[in-house]
This record gives sequence, C-alpha cells and structure tokens, in this order.
Amino acid sequence: MQKILNYINGKLVEPISKNYFDNFDPSTGLAYSHCPDSDERDIELAVNAAENAFESWSTLQPEKRSRIMLRIAELMEKNLDKLALAESIDQGKPEWLAKNGEIPRAISNIHFFATAIEHFASEAHPMGDHAINYTVRTPIGTVGCISPWNLPLYLFTWKIAPALAAGNCVVAKPSEITPMTAFLFSEICMEAGLPKGVLNIVHGLGPKVGSAITIHQHIKAISFTGGTKTGAEIAKVAAPMFKKLSLELGGKNANIIFADCDFDKMITETVRSSFLNQGEICLCGSRIFVERSIYEKFKTAFIEKVKQQIVGDPLDAKTKIGAIVSKPHFDKILSYIELAKQEGGAILCGGEMTKPAGRCENGWFIEPTVIEGLSYDCRTNQEEIFGPVVTITPFDNEEEVLNYANSTQYGLASILWTENLTRAHRVANKIKSGIVWINCWLLRDLRTPFGGMKQSGVGREGGWEALRFFTEQKNVCVKL
Repeated sequence: MQKILNYINGKLVEPISKNYFDNFDPSTGLAYSHCPDSDERDIELAVNAAENAFESWSTLQPEKRSRIMLRIAELMEKNLDKLALAESIDQGKPEWLAKNGEIPRAISNIHFFATAIEHFASEAHPMGDHAINYTVRTPIGTVGCISPWNLPLYLFTWKIAPALAAGNCVVAKPSEITPMTAFLFSEICMEAGLPKGVLNIVHGLGPKVGSAITIHQHIKAISFTGGTKTGAEIAKVAAPMFKKLSLELGGKNANIIFADCDFDKMITETVRSSFLNQGEICLCGSRIFVERSIYEKFKTAFIEKVKQQIVGDPLDAKTKIGAIVSKPHFDKILSYIELAKQEGGAILCGGEMTKPAGRCENGWFIEPTVIEGLSYDCRTNQEEIFGPVVTITPFDNEEEVLNYANSTQYGLASILWTENLTRAHRVANKIKSGIVWINCWLLRDLRTPFGGMKQSGVGREGGWEALRFFTEQKNVCVKL
C-alpha cells in the first residue's frame, strides 16, 4: 500500500493526525493506497509556509518564476507515462486517454501560464498634458485552489499555474477520491527547485480540508471546481469575508443537432461528447436534441456506434469506456437510470452495470446508456448525472429547442451542429451558456475565457482572465 503524503513548506510530510483513509482503484474496487486524513492543523501549517514564502516569490522577476515553472513542465513531460498510468488507476479513465489527453493538457497548463506571465501587461490613461493614470497588478497573497476528481491533474494545474505565475503562494486541495497525481506532482516540484512554501498540497476530506481553506482569514482568494451545492457552501462562507471567488460548477449541457449538419462527422463527435471519460466531464453533452426530420436516422446510427464502445479494463488499449470513479458515484448514476424509467423513459441501449472479465470483475462499470421518451423538464433532464448516460429528444424548430436547452439551472457549455452559418450565430447568441461549440466539441484554446452562467459558476478562468483573477488591480494617478 503506497502512502500518499502532504506537501508543505517544500517537504513531503504526514498529516498531523497520523490518520489515513483508503484510496480505491475503481477498476477493481480495491484499496491500493492511503490518503492523508488532514485537518485544519495541516492547513494552518500550509498557510504559514505560504505566508513566509510570499515576499520572495511575489517579488521574483516574472521571467525567473517562468523559468522554474518551465522546468516543472519539462519534468512532467519526462514523467508523462508514469503520470498517465497513475491517473488511469486512480480515476478509472482509459490509460490511452490520460496519456494522449489529460496529462499533455496538464503540461500545457503549466507551460502556457509560465510563458504568459512574461507578456502580462497593464494600462495607462493620460489626462491631456497635466496627469497620467497607470494601472499595476500585484499578487493577492496566499490563495486556495480546490480541484475535482474527474480530470485530476489537468484541473489541478489549471488552477495553480496562473496563481503561481502571477506571484501568489498556493494552498491546494486535490480531490480525496483522486489524489495520486497531485502527490506525484509534489515530487516533481521538489525536483524542479520550486522554493519551499510557494505551493502547498494538503490532501483530505472536503468538510475538513476544503472548509479549513475556505474559512482561513489569510487565504484571500479561492478557485474551486466541483458541484454546485459545494460551491454554494463555499460562497456562503467566503462572501462575508470578502474573498475573491472563482467557482466552476455543474453542467447539464445541450447538444443541438439540426438536419443540415454534416451527419457523419456529427455522429462520431456526439458519441465522443456523450461518453468520453465515462461521461465524467463537466462539458459532456448529456441532453441531445435532434431535429425531428432526422431523428430516426440519428437514433439508429447513434445507437449502433454506442454499442460498439468497449467497456472494460482502463489499462487495455481497446477500452473506450473505463470505470466509474467511486462506489457512491456508481450508485448515484444507477439510481438516475432507475429514475428515468420511473419518469417514462425507454432505455435504448445500456442501462446496466457490467463486470469485465479478469482483474476488473469487481470494479465499478456501467454500460453507455441512451434514453428517449422523457419530457425536457423531468428530473433526469434537469439534474446533473455526470456519467455515461444521455437522453435524446426530437424538436421541430429553433424556438422549441432553445426553450429545451435553456430550461435548466445550469449554463456551462453547449454544442451546436448546423451548416447554416446564419443559424449558427443566431442560436449561439441565444443559448445561455458560457461556452458554445459549433460543429465540434472540446476544442480548447487556453487563451479563451472559461466558465458558466446561472448555477454553473461565477467568474472566468483561462488566459488573461485567470491572471487577472489572481492579481489585485491598483490605479496610480500622477499629476505632471
């Protein structure tokens, strides 16, 4: 049993309590490592380390901070296979997906913000010939970064990279369900020569560690990705303390398919946008709306391709859909499939747990599931399931499908398939979501703002937006 350790003040240390809990491999259902059961005392140590490191890190020239971060990215690249294997075992995703998707994207996060900070500029506003205003941006101080379990290293680095590049010191909490790659990242930071206290990683449960980060008076900003309910609790505590907040929360994304789409391209990409990473991506299109004239054609072609998706051992190169991340989440997804039946839905394929032969026979696997016959406003179509479950619904016109798409409390992302340029812009403008993909999905540019509307979050991450979030703006007026 490998023992995961906290990373505080530049060292790997045990939790003060000396207590641990089991960390499971979802493909086998067996514990394979121990995660620290940290608490507010460990957070206090981490905050003290960050406070002590802040002066030297924040005043270090940006190009020197950049150089250290680029060294981290270089070591991540060197350890790509090791990180990918760890992510696959820890989260349940196919190893090929981690190796070709998540880990390279995590490396890109570090590299992007390491270079971006050297080009981060401020503004000047001359007032004729008698005064000038100029704006400076300074690091906030100690910030908290809380990341989720579905894309563990990618979303962990997505938060800490801009925070560190901007000159802040960080107290970070990875998900207790998928802590392994953050632990390996700690070792990489040590090898790269990241100064002690600049980044501190405290593992543990949300009610203990996450709450301690949220309420700590010296943590001035919090970046959180996770469920809407948890985000609301963070906001309730942090808002009266006037902390800066960036909250990327839940999604119930619409995939709108018009009859004039490139059908073959759309079918292939819709399978991917429905079931990649077992559907455990906040950007997956879980509500599929299809123009009625091609609905039957779509249903036949889509079901055929979904049935070809191999559910199995994440370490097998042929596997397309791996294991569900945890037993509680596995049970939640199955409960929603039962709810869909109760609401009158017809299961077109999937709908059952499955047991791959061999070492994974006791793992947590669910067949990719497609459901039709549900009303757009039923619970199955309104609540986030976050698994390999999609619903398909026909529509007759734009007004109808926009009502369907915008009916949920969420507004994170949406997908739109049409070859009509005017319609594409018109519908994209009317969809209430922070991201709209037209004739593609998950095509990401790190320079663009990322985030949602309504209960999908507050604020934006990515590019200059992230660097602005992790800095304080100050105007200086000089009378000439």
